Amino acid sequence: MSKVSLIRCESYHVDQIYSALKKGIELLGGMDQFFNEKEKILLKPNLLASAHLDKAVITHPSVFEALVKMLTSENKYTVSYGDSPGIGSPGKVSENCGYKEIAEKYGVTLSEFNKGNTVTFPEGKQTKQFEIAQGVLEADAVISMSKMKTHQLTRITGAIKNQLGCVYGLHKQSSHAKFPDAISFSKMLVDLNMLLKPRLYIMDGILAMEGNGPRSGNPTPMNVLLISEDPIALDSVFCRLVNLDPEFIPTIMYGAEFGLGKYKDADIEIVGDDLDKMINKDFDVIRKPVIAENFGFAAAFRGLILRKPIIEKEKCVECGICVEACPVEDKAVNFISEDIQKPPEFDYKKCIRCYCCQEMCPQKAIKVKTPWLGKLLLYR
Repeated sequence: MSKVSLIRCESYHVDQIYSALKKGIELLGGMDQFFNEKEKILLKPNLLASAHLDKAVITHPSVFEALVKMLTSENKYTVSYGDSPGIGSPGKVSENCGYKEIAEKYGVTLSEFNKGNTVTFPEGKQTKQFEIAQGVLEADAVISMSKMKTHQLTRITGAIKNQLGCVYGLHKQSSHAKFPDAISFSKMLVDLNMLLKPRLYIMDGILAMEGNGPRSGNPTPMNVLLISEDPIALDSVFCRLVNLDPEFIPTIMYGAEFGLGKYKDADIEIVGDDLDKMINKDFDVIRKPVIAENFGFAAAFRGLILRKPIIEKEKCVECGICVEACPVEDKAVNFISEDIQKPPEFDYKKCIRCYCCQEMCPQKAIKVKTPWLGKLLLYR
């Protein structure tokens, strides 16, 4: 039986979050249940990119501060933090998002996420090695601090997917090229979690993101913190809160199959507040199973059937971030004839449907659309 703490929290006031986190962790057995004295604990938030806090793009710094305050109050542990952002350096994004100031206040250090080492993982079902950031390798234990958001490739980005930021630099981006469809990518994420084995998973769902996530969606209050040592169970509870069938999510299903955790109602004990009173049936998320979109159709048919990212030219500012984010070596999205005064254009024959361009666009100028034939034949 896996246990998930579900704690209502309606404010980003640090004291309220502190109380909510303390209650949730105590319901799981207390901090001593997960960590030994003198251990080096790494906090791994979701710092996708520099963003305004009211946009619900990152794990809110108030959640970070409340947890840091809890971990440092008794001087039991050495605490550090870090992430490998999609855009920007770890240090700059940390500073822009308010983390640096909090870390300095409590004497917490930013771990090394600019470089790392290859780690072999013979037990991996999909992936046998990863390029892991040095800060992760130097820690005794990891606390994963995810954000409750939608995602175009995997439907949701939560506890399981948050560990992708432990892969440093361009190696994270190249993961999309190496595992170009949702199924292989999800299996890789499960293997990554089984390698890293975070001791505790915390999800910031006080202000969540729905719609065109994980950067271009709309903030919506869910007023909840989720805490568990089982990421599959935690993400399954996230799904139930937004009226989404967990069996539609490949990270959850392969996570259960590979032995990472449990997802069925009968195998999860929810403690804290009443889930049924917090379900948001109107949460904007695709409520259909995830399928592999990297099919071997002839190029013409792929364009007519598969979902695809589309640039809304009136919103595009020609910043080129989508081009930079594309993991395809020969770029599936690029400026035509190096004319950076016009929006980039897609070559859908090259596009692997990883949606990195949509994920990183700071202007909400890229959306994922489904051709009518695809709706008829594939995405019913």
